[in-house]
Amino acid sequence: MILASLIAAVLFVQDAEPETTEPPATGTPVLRLDAVPQPAGQNDIVLQSAGQYVGYHRVIGDLRDSTIDSGDDLDVAMDSLSSYLADERLARAWLAYASLVAEQNPQYLDDVREVADYYGAAAAISGLMNDPAYATAFRHSDDASATVLGVIDEDSDEIRMLGEQYRQAAYDLQHAAWAQRVARDRETRLSALSASGDRPLALSMDVFATSFVGGEDGLGAASSEIASLAAVSGPPRMPSTSTNLAITADLPYEPDRVRVGRILSIAALRAIGDDSTYTDQAVSQLLSDPLARRCLSWARINMAQCVAAGHFKYEDSFCIAQHLLIDVSDCLQASQSQR
Repeated sequence: MILASLIAAVLFVQDAEPETTEPPATGTPVLRLDAVPQPAGQNDIVLQSAGQYVGYHRVIGDLRDSTIDSGDDLDVAMDSLSSYLADERLARAWLAYASLVAEQNPQYLDDVREVADYYGAAAAISGLMNDPAYATAFRHSDDASATVLGVIDEDSDEIRMLGEQYRQAAYDLQHAAWAQRVARDRETRLSALSASGDRPLALSMDVFATSFVGGEDGLGAASSEIASLAAVSGPPRMPSTSTNLAITADLPYEPDRVRVGRILSIAALRAIGDDSTYTDQAVSQLLSDPLARRCLSWARINMAQCVAAGHFKYEDSFCIAQHLLIDVSDCLQASQSQR
C-alpha cells in the first residue's frame, strides 16, 4: 500500500542512530524523510503538517486493531480523532502529505524548475498562486496528479472502512450491559469535544528534511536532462493560466481540478526552492483549503450534536463512525463537492 510505505518512511525512530542509505539506482522514486539536527527543519510547515497526518493514520491503524470493551475505549477514540478536526489541523496535514506524494514525481519537479529557471521564479510563483489549474498544465503533471489521486482515494477508503467498523460496533454493543446504561457523561463529552483543539496531536515531526531519489544533486531523476532538452526543443512551455479561477475564492467550480492543482502547487513551490518570505506565505496560504475546512467544521459540529442527543454509550460508537470517520472520509475525497 502506498500509504503504508510512506508512513514507514516518515516515522522518526528515536532510539536508533540514523543510517546512511544509498538511493536505489532504478525503480520508482520513494519519499525519504531523514532526521536532521539543523534547526531549519523545524520551520518547514509542510513537513511538520505531513507528520501530523502520519500521526492521524497511526491513530486510524491503532483503532482498527483495538477492541471496544468499555466506555473508556470509546472516549479515547472520540478524543483522539476529534483533536484533528479543530483549527484546520487535519485539512492542512492532509494537503501537506499529499503534496509530498506529488513530490515523488521527479520529472514533474524538473518541469517546474525548468520553467522557473527560464521565465524567472517570480513568474512561476505568480502563476501557481493565481490559478489552481496552472500547476496541472506542466508536461508531467498527469503523472503527479495520478499519484496524488491514488493516495487520496486509498486514504479515504481506509478511514471509511474504520467508520463502518465502528458503525457495526454500535449495533453489537447494544448487547453489552455497560453500553446499555444511560450515559451520564454528556457534559464531559461535549466539553472534551470543545477543547479538542487544545490537545497535542499524536505525532509532530519538527526535525525532518526531505530529499529526492534520482539525480546526484537530489533534484530528481530527470534533472540532468534539462539542458539537453531545452537545446533540442527550445524554451520550455509556460503553462497557460485561467484568469477566471482563483484559489482564494470559495470555489463554486470543479473541486477535483482545484484540489489537485492546490496540492501540485505546494509541491511546485517547494521545487522552485525560493527561500523568500513570500514563498513561505504562499505555501501557507495553499495549505488552507476552504472546501476541506468547511466540510470538516460541519463534521465537528454534527459530532457534538450527535453526542448531545445520545442517551446510551453505544450511541457514541455510531457518532464516531458517522461524523469522525465517514464524514471525514467524504471531506478528504478528491471529488469533494461543496456542502
